[in-house]
Amino acid sequence: MTQLTVNGKPLSVDVDPQTPLLWVLRDHLGLTGAKYGCGIGTCGACTVLVDGMPLRSCSMPVVGVEGKKIETVEGLAVDGKLTKVQQAWVENQAPQCGYCQSGMVMAATALLREKPQPTDADIDAAITNICRCGSFQEVRAAIHSAAKA
Repeated sequence: MTQLTVNGKPLSVDVDPQTPLLWVLRDHLGLTGAKYGCGIGTCGACTVLVDGMPLRSCSMPVVGVEGKKIETVEGLAVDGKLTKVQQAWVENQAPQCGYCQSGMVMAATALLREKPQPTDADIDAAITNICRCGSFQEVRAAIHSAAKA
């Protein structure tokens, strides 16, 4: 049994220790916000936070996050109230198709926790997720909007 803390809840999962965290979240815990994109940790659709840092869950074996605090997009809103990042995403119409956006939201959340007033250069350095629809300008606007909220 692998011991995890996901969105503040201690959990045990009976999986092969080398199973990617993404599949544990999606297939065993029913948390489908993180998406499968490339499978090699490049695109960022699978981004979650581990001990507050963005991590590509498709390429991380679950054993590598045992005992760490894992946050998924499902765990951000509290009692139905969106976070300032999520609200900024809505207000700035950041997503187009939306497939990559949960990973972007998680990366932006980590960025704003570390740098509450990021510059464009900070955003460029932190948001390495790939959006095939090209919503990068909307994402940048949403991050700046969330920083002002």
